[in-house]
Amino acid sequence: MTTDPLADLRDWHLPDPVSWWPLAPGWWLVAVLVLAGLLVVVRLGVRRRRRTSLQRAARRELERLGRELAVHGDRRRYLAELSRLLRRLALARYPRDQIAGLTGDDWLAFLDATCGTGEFSGGIGRVLVDSAYRPADQIDFDPERLAQLVERWIEFNANSIRGKR
Repeated sequence: MTTDPLADLRDWHLPDPVSWWPLAPGWWLVAVLVLAGLLVVVRLGVRRRRRTSLQRAARRELERLGRELAVHGDRRRYLAELSRLLRRLALARYPRDQIAGLTGDDWLAFLDATCGTGEFSGGIGRVLVDSAYRPADQIDFDPERLAQLVERWIEFNANSIRGKR
């Protein structure tokens, strides 16, 4: 009798499922690239945040000064605080020996030179110097226009203002 030669064969079976671990070398490369990309993005974000922190603080200070002027109405104090704010920002941005000794028209000329508007020495910004020599009841200016000018100066110098560490 002839026996069936196929009878001794075992039934076919599926191979083991492909395991996800260990990862193939290509996936390790993708993981490293993704982590490096995330590290670069986080580092750039932290650097940008540090660079703009002084600018944000200056804007908050400018808003605070405007609110105090609206409440108390002390124009002389407002102008003095505004001038101090500008000087602090300039000292954070430019060399101390270039800024520290500037007063009067030289200070306004510096502000114009670093903003490019000409409104400090020839416009509304002139009140920063003139108010020191006038009685409080004769100080007349538009606080909103002056605040806009100062904000423009902050914005213009924002890319280069950095806090000292």
